[in-house]
Amino acid sequence: MSFNIALTGLAAAQKDLDVTANNIANVNTTGFKESRAEFADVYASSVFSSGATKNGDGVQTTMVAQQFHQGSLKFTNNSLDLAITGDGYFALSEDIASQDYSYSRAGAFKLNKDNFVTDAKGNYLQGFPVDASTGTTTSLSLSTASPIQIPDASGSPRFTSNVYSSMNLDARGSQPTTAPFSPTDSASYNSSTSTTIYDSLGEPHVFQLFFVKTATANTWEVYGTLDEKPFNLNGQEAGGTTGVAHTPLDTLDFTATGLPNVAPPAVTFPDFQITGPNGGGGVGLSNLLLNGAQFPSDITMNWSDSANTSAKVPTQYASRFEVKALEQDGATVGRLAGIDIGTDGKVVASYSNGDTSFLGQVAMVRFSNSQGLSQVGGTAWKKSLTSGEPIPGEPGSGTLGTINSSALEQSNVNLTNELVDLISAQRNFQANSRALEVNSTLQQNILQIR
Repeated sequence: MSFNIALTGLAAAQKDLDVTANNIANVNTTGFKESRAEFADVYASSVFSSGATKNGDGVQTTMVAQQFHQGSLKFTNNSLDLAITGDGYFALSEDIASQDYSYSRAGAFKLNKDNFVTDAKGNYLQGFPVDASTGTTTSLSLSTASPIQIPDASGSPRFTSNVYSSMNLDARGSQPTTAPFSPTDSASYNSSTSTTIYDSLGEPHVFQLFFVKTATANTWEVYGTLDEKPFNLNGQEAGGTTGVAHTPLDTLDFTATGLPNVAPPAVTFPDFQITGPNGGGGVGLSNLLLNGAQFPSDITMNWSDSANTSAKVPTQYASRFEVKALEQDGATVGRLAGIDIGTDGKVVASYSNGDTSFLGQVAMVRFSNSQGLSQVGGTAWKKSLTSGEPIPGEPGSGTLGTINSSALEQSNVNLTNELVDLISAQRNFQANSRALEVNSTLQQNILQIR
């Protein structure tokens, strides 16, 4: 019996050595979680044995338990390197359409030939669908998750439909001596400002506004040109040989305190639209374009900034002309300039034209019992009966951790502790070997009795 007890001790010490050696071997493995060998004694008895004199039957390995505490972070220069701070796992699939997921905390991701985000083994990183413009997550179910793909095409152009302008007009100015207004004669207007707007093909055009003080106190007329061509509210070219009268686009009337003369609760002048040649039709300034493009909708002129800030309204103070806001909502064709991944897992593509687009949200899951996960190698796990079903969620919500871009979670192995455990396991092995040797010696002595 003592031989069997010593053999169980040897087997347990060997298991301890194996587990410790595996931890040490993976001390530099990204996302690796150390394991711990857990043991229990073996005790067997029957109704005919005396429990008071029973000595036990040795030791057995009850579990090799993984330890899922946080590993330290190593920061990199790759925005696709992801590390989880807190609880949670990345969801990965072997094929694009597969829903047989594995789960990992190793975030060393890269792009494959089709621009999908994958790990070193080619598994696809899953993401939740989001609204491309706002980033709002539309579903938090793994059944709707899909591989995250980074676009390699240029960003589409966006035509201008709104222009935002605010300025201070110099109250000390006088009515121009030259009339009527002409954009080529600076003596026919007081001030001007311009911005670039974009047509349906993404081609830029210079949109210029001119401000002319009238004989009426505190009143100004506004005229406009597109690529130096004067136009009226109906979008037709005016002046010159066109035979079309050049009328103001708008008239700005200020109070004695220099603020817009509008009825409360309004704080700025009403918007106006540059419509089609027939008083509508949605073609705007398209008649002035010669490149086959158009402005698919009327252009609205807003006398404020895009946020409608009450402090940024047109004014008429005794101060030199000053532009407070000048914006528009169009954009030319843009190339992909960069990829950013926030702590909430939102993947954002930035383009050279200033546009941004949300591509998805990195899917994260948690389990009721992480130690019940089944190891499948490659620093990945699969769900099991004891782990429970994966519970998906947004990074940073509930008990799920946040995501750090340009960082990797290192192995949580403490090398100093492992070396001490290695010495302890070695001593245990030697002690059990000695027990076998003593048993052998005793039996040899008995066999030599004559």
